[in-house]
Amino acid sequence: MHGKSNLFQKEAWLQISDEVKEALNNGEPVVALESTIISHGMSYPENIESALTSEERIRQQGAIPATVAVIKGKIKVGLTKEELNYLGENNTIRKASRRDLPMILATGSDGATTVATTMIGAAMAGIHVFATGGIGGVHRGAGETFDISADLLELSKTNVAVVCAGAKSILDIGLTLEVLETHGVPVIGYKTDAFPGFYVRDSGFGVDDRADNLSSIAKAMHYKWDMGLEGGMVVANPIPLEYEMNPELINSAINNALSAAEENGIKGKEVTPFILSRLHQATEGRSLYANKQLVYHNAQIAAELATEYTKSQK
Repeated sequence: MHGKSNLFQKEAWLQISDEVKEALNNGEPVVALESTIISHGMSYPENIESALTSEERIRQQGAIPATVAVIKGKIKVGLTKEELNYLGENNTIRKASRRDLPMILATGSDGATTVATTMIGAAMAGIHVFATGGIGGVHRGAGETFDISADLLELSKTNVAVVCAGAKSILDIGLTLEVLETHGVPVIGYKTDAFPGFYVRDSGFGVDDRADNLSSIAKAMHYKWDMGLEGGMVVANPIPLEYEMNPELINSAINNALSAAEENGIKGKEVTPFILSRLHQATEGRSLYANKQLVYHNAQIAAELATEYTKSQK
């Protein structure tokens, strides 16, 4: 019954911008971007400047950016500058993961999309490449808390390649990779044998495969989905060497921030923004600067990958 209702047709709650729609119809490369980094990752107006810079990096490579967010009960794929400003200025916008989407849409509310929900919006629109900072994963101490990001399960079922600087350093990287392996998610290192740890180029763990050119990754995406092997792919793209942080400094700051989170009773989805804020303070802003640079780099590589993927489809 619900599938036949005009009220719940996809067009009622999914809005793709004209620019993105035209690019997809013409078989041009499009790259999805998340909005959590705007509403929860940085303060205004730095968050807007960073979002616009990420979009510009994608355009410079000949691709079209498609930032994803939920605004007034609509999943929007491709935002205007006014909509970006709306997200950046409003610090009360809910962080929206897969479980949150139904009620956000039903109540006509706003939501800043995580990696998981950005993948969902991208896949609904027909976008297969997504650039972010780092994926979520298994949190330290998950043996007791069971705190595991929905990003990992989304990667197991949604056909989007995620270009990232590995997983956030605050996570248990080893267990994160184990979960990805269990769910059959390929982890491809772009020009690296090491799985990056966000602020650092080498987390101490390896990748499943290394690719020194993006055309081979694009072909792997094509074969994976053409064979019916559902689910995404992690394209691990290390932070550029000149922006890498000192591993000892960042690990010490993370451990201190984790202890502070525990002492303050910070749990669930509030842990990551709390720790990132503490890292910003402890590193005197260097962690935030590194964060922005790795996001820009991922946006550039994602645009190049999207271009290669469109070629493979033709």
